[in-house]
Amino acid sequence: MIFVSLALNVLVLVPVCASLLVNAPWTLSAYGGRTPARGILLSIYLAILIASAGLIVGLLIFPSPRFISMALALFVVQIIYKVTTPMTVGSMRNPVVLSNLAIALVHALTVGTSSG
Repeated sequence: MIFVSLALNVLVLVPVCASLLVNAPWTLSAYGGRTPARGILLSIYLAILIASAGLIVGLLIFPSPRFISMALALFVVQIIYKVTTPMTVGSMRNPVVLSNLAIALVHALTVGTSSG
């Protein structure tokens, strides 16, 4: 499940980050216009993307318990921020909120079933 969660991060964040970088039309309704806050969020997304890709490579080349622990810590942080987004956004209708909750569920299953 660790690879599933890491791959999910990469598969979701590559198009989201690219869309935010080029200001794709759909990002305006989901994230609002370009603001410092949206730029900060993009930086966080890029950090999660880079960490996830790095952990995939690390686990494939050198399957160490250290990489598993790092991945699980990443997922716990993501679960916390994703589960709190309905409260911070103030809506359950935003597509980012809904996708965050779905991804949090996958990560929670990964954390809950891992022995790392």
